Amino acid sequence: MKKELFDFLNTDLQFIKGVGPILAGRFADVIGGQRILDFMLHRPSYIRARDIIDNIQDATPGDVITIPLLIKSHRPGARFNRGRHRPSQITCADKMGNTVIIQFFNSNFLEYWLKKLPIGQWRIISGKLEKTGRPTINHPEFIEELQNADKIPAIQAVYPAGEGLTQKQFSNIRDQIFAGLPQRLAGADERTVEFFDAIRHIHFPTSADDLNPNAIYMAKLAYCELFAQQSAIAISRRKRTDERNQRDIRPVKYSLMDKFWDALPFKLTGAQQRTLDEIFDDLARPVPMMRLVQGDVGSGKTIVALAAAIKMAETGAQTALLAPTDTLAGQHYAKLKPMCDKIGVVCEMLTGRDKGATRREKLISLRSGRTRVIVGTHALFSDDVVYKDLGLVIIDEQHRFGVSQREALRNKGKDTDLLALSATPIPRTLSMTIYGDMDVSVINEKPAGRLPITTTKLPLARIGDLIPRISAQINNGAKVFWICPLVAESEELDLTAVQSRYDDLKKYFPGAGLVHGQMDKRQRDDVMEKFAATNSDMPLLVATTVVEVGIDVPAATIIVIENAERFGLAALHQLRGRVGRGNQQSYCILIYGKNISEDGLKRLGALCETDDGFVIAEQDLIMRGTGELLGTRQSGWIRYYFVDYREHRDLFKLAARAARDADTPDQWTRDLMYIFDRGEVIGA
Repeated sequence: MKKELFDFLNTDLQFIKGVGPILAGRFADVIGGQRILDFMLHRPSYIRARDIIDNIQDATPGDVITIPLLIKSHRPGARFNRGRHRPSQITCADKMGNTVIIQFFNSNFLEYWLKKLPIGQWRIISGKLEKTGRPTINHPEFIEELQNADKIPAIQAVYPAGEGLTQKQFSNIRDQIFAGLPQRLAGADERTVEFFDAIRHIHFPTSADDLNPNAIYMAKLAYCELFAQQSAIAISRRKRTDERNQRDIRPVKYSLMDKFWDALPFKLTGAQQRTLDEIFDDLARPVPMMRLVQGDVGSGKTIVALAAAIKMAETGAQTALLAPTDTLAGQHYAKLKPMCDKIGVVCEMLTGRDKGATRREKLISLRSGRTRVIVGTHALFSDDVVYKDLGLVIIDEQHRFGVSQREALRNKGKDTDLLALSATPIPRTLSMTIYGDMDVSVINEKPAGRLPITTTKLPLARIGDLIPRISAQINNGAKVFWICPLVAESEELDLTAVQSRYDDLKKYFPGAGLVHGQMDKRQRDDVMEKFAATNSDMPLLVATTVVEVGIDVPAATIIVIENAERFGLAALHQLRGRVGRGNQQSYCILIYGKNISEDGLKRLGALCETDDGFVIAEQDLIMRGTGELLGTRQSGWIRYYFVDYREHRDLFKLAARAARDADTPDQWTRDLMYIFDRGEVIGA
């Protein structure tokens, strides 16, 4: 990439005329950065036509109109008591003599508006038409003299925006960027010019069709994006498997696996055994393992992880299992510790709760190599944590961690193997794209004795019917999850608040517990641990989606999910996985509101028909696309700018094949990798 173009793409938006640091910061919140490059990758979502009309009677309230108006009179704004304002109003007339009001709130700039909209002169006004007794345009987006009508675009690209940003500001930045681009592209290779030409067409659409996923320029950019990503993955994989970077294979020093098989209280499923064979083969290779294990909720990933840790312990090396929460780390430790004790392997847990002498003892044990298996949270890669020989890193719910966090833990060792676990099934086509530098194993069987969860849907009006049914189940020893989507009541949304529902249910179940994301983390963990305890007197837990993953309560056989239509299929499936973890029949009740859409009913129906997480993930992806499913909420997943999984499945395969066939990425590949990897040119 030419240095001039490189520097231009990295220019901070604050240096564009009319922007400045404050406005640039607002843009950064919306577009994910404040460079020119970030703006170019933030594409319009739709277009707005601004055809000129002569008669206000031809318009409909809510329309964006462009109309010549004669300025008749001004009424300045005024401040009333208690801080209220009367808006400034300019009375106008169209060519047919119909009255139109232009209105500006919180404005007393009479002299400014008299100059901008002088009485007795015509101006072309463009904005959204409101009907409040008289036709009104509040804060028009464009005000121009008749001879400057061409300054109002007939087709306006509308960008996703945030608070404090206007479409006019987007247009101003866009126009300046693309006005300065041609001189930076002078002398660039043909493919680079074609790429930025496609970007320009997206920012200056001539019709709504130009922004469709399969429009020529959108498809071209989607392919470039996928090709760049696949090239980066291919380079990463080549570097990892390069003979010059290969490690010495760890020799076996102890015989522990036979003890592990003897201590195992059950027989592994075929899928678990197949996955372990793949992991053991990786551990015996001179190339560090990079493997993702996908398994549906309750498929037995933890025991596979333990077997891998014991296999590593046979070489004398250590294993660190990283979990996203204290509660999940504690549950893993509770499962792994007894097995490790039987085998003679020291297993410890380290979290942020460990302080003083307790923490020092655990760190000494790790540094000496005595501790072979350590379970914990982010504390595992703190600066003061030193391992004698960290051989294997296991990341549970790995999408909850960013790449930098995973690498921080791997860098605690040398040539460290990585095993990532995910209970969020992803369709194969997409998983190979997201995790293309990793080998993928799938555990698609559940342990023997697990019964399918019976899932039903119920309208909110019949929620009272649930109380006696749930009470009867609790009397028989069951535990119940009750999930609500909000913490507090909302005036805008007719959804159940968790606090309100908790107050209602306490009348019937005095021992009920409550957890939500706004609680103190330690308090929340304490409540969840009490609910999970077998001898607990807490039969029902009212919660938000903080329990979506991790908490393991075999006695829980019922989960009620209110306003289920507000959740995606994958999220509902994860929530449903909180029950059915023992050998008792379990139930999931999906409660939906009166305003549920046809698509919402379709999603709930799909969940009632199957409990196969991979089938559900495919349906969820098709219904919602990658934008919502794999958004920035998931820090370890990729953010796509132009790719639409539903429309671009063939492009996934084409890009992967092209990247695989390119033995040596050329400058074009490096340029694309820079653009789509946010400034990090992998392998360049």
